[in-house]
Amino acid sequence: MGRLFGTDGVRGLANRDVTAEVALDASVAAAHVLATRGAFAGHRPRAVVGRDPRASGEFLSAAVSAGLASAGVDVDDVGVLPTPAVAYLTAARGVDLGVVLSASHNPMPDNGIKFLARGGQKLDDDVEAAIEARMGEAWDRPTGADVGRIRIDNGQAGREYVDHLVTTVGTRLEGLRIVVDCANGAASEVGPAALRDAGADVVVINASPDGRNINEACGSTHPEQLQAAVVAAHADLGVALDGDADRCLAVDAQGVLVDGDQIMGVLAVALHERGALPHGTLVTTVMSNLGLRIAMREAGIATVETGVGDRYVLEAMRAGGYGLGGEQSGHIILAAHATTGDGLLTALQLAARVVETGRPLADLAAIVRRLPQILVNVPGVDRARTDDPVLVDAVAHAEKLLGDSGRVLLRPSGTEPLVRVMVEAGTQDEAERIAHELADVVRTRLAL
Repeated sequence: MGRLFGTDGVRGLANRDVTAEVALDASVAAAHVLATRGAFAGHRPRAVVGRDPRASGEFLSAAVSAGLASAGVDVDDVGVLPTPAVAYLTAARGVDLGVVLSASHNPMPDNGIKFLARGGQKLDDDVEAAIEARMGEAWDRPTGADVGRIRIDNGQAGREYVDHLVTTVGTRLEGLRIVVDCANGAASEVGPAALRDAGADVVVINASPDGRNINEACGSTHPEQLQAAVVAAHADLGVALDGDADRCLAVDAQGVLVDGDQIMGVLAVALHERGALPHGTLVTTVMSNLGLRIAMREAGIATVETGVGDRYVLEAMRAGGYGLGGEQSGHIILAAHATTGDGLLTALQLAARVVETGRPLADLAAIVRRLPQILVNVPGVDRARTDDPVLVDAVAHAEKLLGDSGRVLLRPSGTEPLVRVMVEAGTQDEAERIAHELADVVRTRLAL
């Protein structure tokens, strides 16, 4: 696989890239690294292990639990639960380590391993590097009473998580009809339960996971079913989760998609009005639509921009003490209640805002007027040479033409000879024209 850990843990094709051996070895190494760094000092170590419903998650979670127990770590196997639920439980139960087996929104054949530190935070890069370096090394195994024990959860973990979610909502959702698309994923039980416990009338779709149908033509990556279901059910809104429920997109009563940028805009204004938006700032990525930044400026809210990826959003939030951040994809972090993106938390907060204001979601989301955006991929080029003088001049010229009503972003791929050209402009025609002109320059100047 090359380097094992990527920007979101270990991820790849299950049983080829992400094998039982990798899961076991990584878990043993994680226990060793954390023990060496003093994380287990003075007490018997304990971990929470959860997964999404992919078939491969069954043997991978068994391997993780076996590895941890063999290294002397007691394990709470909480079964199928969302990634943010495992993060919450890691913090709430005061355990030393959380492990999630999930490939999030990826297709069913993939899977992944994500380690969480005490408090439910993602491991730092240097800790992941140390884990990778220690995989497969010889070690003295504990014996007798020193081996770890594995406890299979009886559903209490899911109840704890749902109760936590409901306590974050200050407004009951009675009178609100919500359609929830669970993506046949990890939130298929706790998702509808949380919304119902908060008072909503809930219509549920794609909540019958069979180990193979996770994310299949449903959920946040395929919201078409949800859009139709909201209209058919005469619902007030709909929410689409992904396979591990760390993302949420929404649909208004007319079946129109409300993306992560718009959701962040709605939540930022709500928090700002209550004086609960730390430093009056929203953290976004470079891929967020310019319309979001304009809307925030008009609302008196500052924005901080990061690279693409929830890891970078979270790093910026921690560094600046910010409380809200996220991505256009619907991965939104509300730091007052969670240490990672949480699709159900986002859905509840969005629904509560609809009730609090008495305004339909379409009206609330209209604060973010999305500018036409086009993304052109240019393959077969040298992604390391985007500082080419002719290309730099072409970008500067385009930015001058766009002025304050648009922008240009060049993003070299991190894994292949490809450069992405993104342009936002006042009209779709203008965005497409400029994007393709710049793509031609990239193709000519950066040709291999």
